[in-house]
Amino acid sequence: MRNASVLVLASTNRHKFEEFKMLFKKHSDIQLAPANEYIRNSDKLSLVETSDHYYDNAIAKARACNQGCHYPSLADDSGLEVDALQGRPGARSHRFAIPKAGQTQDQANNLKLLEELKGIQDEKRTARFVCHLALVIEGVLVHSVGMMEGRITRELKGDDGFGYDPIFIPTGYTQTLAELGLEVKNKISHRSLAVAHLMEDLKRQNIILAKP
Repeated sequence: MRNASVLVLASTNRHKFEEFKMLFKKHSDIQLAPANEYIRNSDKLSLVETSDHYYDNAIAKARACNQGCHYPSLADDSGLEVDALQGRPGARSHRFAIPKAGQTQDQANNLKLLEELKGIQDEKRTARFVCHLALVIEGVLVHSVGMMEGRITRELKGDDGFGYDPIFIPTGYTQTLAELGLEVKNKISHRSLAVAHLMEDLKRQNIILAKP
């Protein structure tokens, strides 16, 4: 992408990168790049996620990535908060469960969550996705937040998504995120809202991503 500013995403999650790539598609002056293209041992970025708070984890990843590549670096820490579970799994959403043989991490997480909500009435299965974004550019930190309200289903539905998408129905919809697909998800998701708020803050503060 000629004459575009490089923005490095501090993540090695392929699904997450593709999602953010779509969210930044309308910003033609920004070239989003995965961390493994710009820093060595990018798989170790997740090791700095030691806090129970999204904000701290996002900042830690963004700073670690920026120090490793010296390009503007963007990191997110997201999670699912279930009211009936007093906000769990929260910042520990990605490693909520220990996968059994043959299971992926996502499958294990979803099945554990459904098991813990077994017997909980539909009206009490309310939940929300939360996303905290941290952008580090030339020593400046910009932070934004996005949330998406909804409820947890009783079974997995849909194949177009990742994480908890197959068991989360956004408020105002009757299908899970995995059934709605990425096009709809990227219009209403916690990450899309966080990106929109971030870009508004950059414009308000007159912060311009430097060209490579």
